Order: sequence, then structure tokens, then C-alpha cells
Amino acid sequence: MLNLEELAKFLVKAKVQTYAGDGKEIKPQRPGFKELEYKEGDWDYRDSYSGFFMAPGQEIVRFRNKPVWAMAYSGGMIKDYKKLLLAKRTFSFLKEALALVPLNAPFRGPKKLTKKNWKYINSIKGDLTDFKGNEKIYHNNKLIFEQNYIGGLIINK
Repeated sequence: MLNLEELAKFLVKAKVQTYAGDGKEIKPQRPGFKELEYKEGDWDYRDSYSGFFMAPGQEIVRFRNKPVWAMAYSGGMIKDYKKLLLAKRTFSFLKEALALVPLNAPFRGPKKLTKKNWKYINSIKGDLTDFKGNEKIYHNNKLIFEQNYIGGLIINK
């Protein structure tokens, strides 16, 4: 039986060490994708995504080389706000939010983060075993980024 508390603690470390922490990219398993990896003991985490303004992706956790947890996400900059400088600033703020991933919901960022004229809102339904959510970033009270995510445990025969 998989220890869910250990999985949650590992996910928090992995997320802080990879995208949120400007982790080093590794050679992707799929051409055209960017991939980040974090390993600790029997645990292995991989975040794989493609794109920039819109960058869907998938996170997989393996325990003893077997996939045990997955999350898919899709979304990005809102149509009227696909400008390079704004996107870079948005993703920088997103990384700040993702670095605060809570242990009780180790999917994306906290429920809310406000910093000057930026606001991050994360709505979650479910728990580590089966969940879905939506995250939004506002700049000067205008919605400029939105992304959905879904995931949970992988249960084999």
C-alpha cells in the first residue's frame, strides 16, 4: 500500500526543486517537450510540457519505478495578453505561487497569493487520490492567465 503522507511530502519537494525552483531540464522522452526531473530514494518525479503561451503538460510520480500518481494540466495566457514580457512576468509570479505548494493539496500553488498588483487564485476539488482544479492569475485586476488541472492515484490490477 502506498503511503499517501510520503507521496505528499515528496510532491512538495519535487515541485519546489523543478519548475517552481528553476530546476534543470533533462533530455526529454518526447521530442519537442521540456522535461524536469527530481529523484529521492525510491521516488521519481517528472514534469513534461510543451509550448510557451499555452503549455499543456503532465506530471508523473513513480515509486520503485512504477507509476503511482499523475496530473495533467492545460491552459496559459489569455488570448489578449499573449505578450512576451507580460508572459515572462506572469510565469515568474506563477513560480512564486507554485513554490508555496501546500502539503495538504500538493498539486499547484496555495488557494490565494497576492503581491503588489498580482493575484493568484487556486480552486481545488478532491484530494491527493482524485482531484481537479483551476488556477488563475490576475494583473491589475485583469485575468491574464488560466489553467485547469486534473489527476490522482494510478491504480493497477
